[in-house]
Amino acid sequence: MKINIINRKGIFLILIISIICFVQVIWWIYILNLQENNMDQEAYSKIKVTSNYIYNIQKKEKQEMVLSKNMIKLNELQKVNSDIVALIKIEGTNINYPVLQGEDNSYYMTNNYKKQKSKDGAIFLDKDYDWELPSTNLLIYGHNNIGSSDMFSELMKYKKESFYKKHKKINFITNDEEAEYEIISVFLSRVYYKHEKNVFRYYYFINANNKQDFDNYINNCKKVSLYKIDMTAIYGDKLMTLSTCEYSKLNGRLVVVAKKLE
Repeated sequence: MKINIINRKGIFLILIISIICFVQVIWWIYILNLQENNMDQEAYSKIKVTSNYIYNIQKKEKQEMVLSKNMIKLNELQKVNSDIVALIKIEGTNINYPVLQGEDNSYYMTNNYKKQKSKDGAIFLDKDYDWELPSTNLLIYGHNNIGSSDMFSELMKYKKESFYKKHKKINFITNDEEAEYEIISVFLSRVYYKHEKNVFRYYYFINANNKQDFDNYINNCKKVSLYKIDMTAIYGDKLMTLSTCEYSKLNGRLVVVAKKLE
């Protein structure tokens, strides 16, 4: 009888010890899993931070690469002359020049971008264009000297529709962006006398005060265009107007109008 009681106590003790051991094992497994999860979470956070860092570095490198290709020339030229505000380029032509903006519209007619006297002058933006607004229309002038292919002389080729179809785009590079403009009209005009009424003085249009001003300008450009161009512009679009001398009439001008592409 005593032996049976001892055996039962022994079995009970073994059972208690087993339960304690089991609970301890479960507890240690729980602690290990918790530590592992914390380590995984920490590792994930580190990976995420590293990934974001790498992404930002790659993004910055891409931006610097774009800057080096498209804007470094502009930056270097601005060290020569702070009046340089942009570069203008038309692929397939000799038009690839700095654009200057002076205090008046006469200085860069007889001086180049280095401020040296020159019969070719420079390509220059109308003095009244306001970059802070910014104004509606980049009105840009350049010489067309007879016998020369410099400055805006090659704009004469736009008299032919076939040339326009192969050279529809104008690149305009500033410190902030490289923009692309598409031509919407090419026409011949002239500088009108003050007494002449009901004429299209395109060279006065820099900023549209309202939708009517804008629409009137576009409608007039389309009306006198040398050939039909389907591309047009609506109020809110940014415009570019290139103007140069044209010698079929007194004080004649050839004008190319384009709108900024988004």
